[in-house]
Amino acid sequence: MPANFHVVLASRPGVDGVPKIEHFRHESCPYPTGPLQPGEVIVKTLYLSVDPALRCCMNEDTGVHYLKPWLPGNTMRGLSGVGVIVESSSKRLEVGDLVECALTWPWKTYYLRNADSYPPLNKVPDSLAETPSMILSVFGGTALTALIGIREKAHIKRQTNQTVVVSAAAGSTGSFAGQFAKLEGCGKVIGICGTDEKKEYIVDELKFDGAINYKTENIAERLQELCPDGVDVYFDNVGGEISNTVIQKMNKNSHIVLCGQISVYNKDETYPPALPADVRKYLDDNNITRERFLVLNYIDQFEAAVEQLMKWFINDNIKYRECIEEGLYNTGKAFVKMMSGGNIGKQIVHVDNP
Repeated sequence: MPANFHVVLASRPGVDGVPKIEHFRHESCPYPTGPLQPGEVIVKTLYLSVDPALRCCMNEDTGVHYLKPWLPGNTMRGLSGVGVIVESSSKRLEVGDLVECALTWPWKTYYLRNADSYPPLNKVPDSLAETPSMILSVFGGTALTALIGIREKAHIKRQTNQTVVVSAAAGSTGSFAGQFAKLEGCGKVIGICGTDEKKEYIVDELKFDGAINYKTENIAERLQELCPDGVDVYFDNVGGEISNTVIQKMNKNSHIVLCGQISVYNKDETYPPALPADVRKYLDDNNITRERFLVLNYIDQFEAAVEQLMKWFINDNIKYRECIEEGLYNTGKAFVKMMSGGNIGKQIVHVDNP
C-alpha cells in the first residue's frame, strides 16, 4: 500500500499575523482503504493550486460564505487540483484518467471521494494530458476570474482607446487580466508590480504598454507619465495605498474591477475594506463604479470562458508562466512565498507524477 501524506494547519498566525512556514505541517496519514462504494474513487494528487484567497482559511472566521476555516491538525484544502484515478467504482471515471476539480482539493497525496459529489471530478481533456498543470494556470480559476472580471465589470469598448491599470500585474490573475483587456479591445494596459524582473516580464513577454515598480517608483508620478489622459479601468488585486493612488487618477464614469485585496489579507478588516474618506469622495464625485467581483457568481459562464481561453491559447494570443514548487512538503513554503509576492505567474505545487 502506498505511503500517504497530507499538509495540516499547525497553528493559526492570528487575524493580523503574517503566514509563516511553521504554520503548516507535513505529516504521514493513512492510505484510504476500501471496499469502494458505488461512485467512489481514490485520487492521487499530481498538482495543487495555491491561491491568496486561502489566507482567510487560516482564521477561525473566514469572513466569506464560500470558504470554511482550516482546523488545526486537520488536512488543509485548496481551491483546485489535478490528479489521476488509481482506484474506481465510478461509471464514468476509470483508473488512469486524469481529473480536476474546482473549488476544493485536499492537500493530500491520496484521497477518497465520490466522483459525482459537488463539485464533481471532471476528466482532463486528452489534449492537456501532457501538460496537466495548465488546468490550474491557463484554464483554471485565476484565468477565469481575469476573463469574466474584465467582461463583466470593466466595460471595455473597442475603438475608444481606454486605459487599463492592473495591480499585482505579474501574478496569476493580474498577468491574464492585462492580456485579456488588450484582447477585448482596450487601447493601453499598465501594470503595477514589485520588482524590476516582474516589470520586464509583463512588458517584454506579456506586451503590457508600461509597468511601475511600486517599491522603487512614485506611483502617482509614473501614472501621470504613462496615463496622461487618466485611467478608465482599474483591475484591483491589492487594495491599500496602491489602489488609493490609482483611484485618484481615474476618469469620470470609469470602472474598478474589485477582484482581490492582498495587501489587507493579513489584517482584521471587513472585505472589501472601506476606502479613506478622501478617496471615497473622489470615487463618488466622479461616478466610479467599485463593486465586489466574485467569479463563483458566474459559474454559468465557465464553459464558454474556457472555450475562449482555449481558442486564444491555440492561436498564441496569451502567454503564461507557472511558478512550481516541488513536493507536497513544500506547500507551506509555496503559500508563504506567494503571499509575499515571490511568484511570477501561477503558484503551483507539483506533488507527484502519474
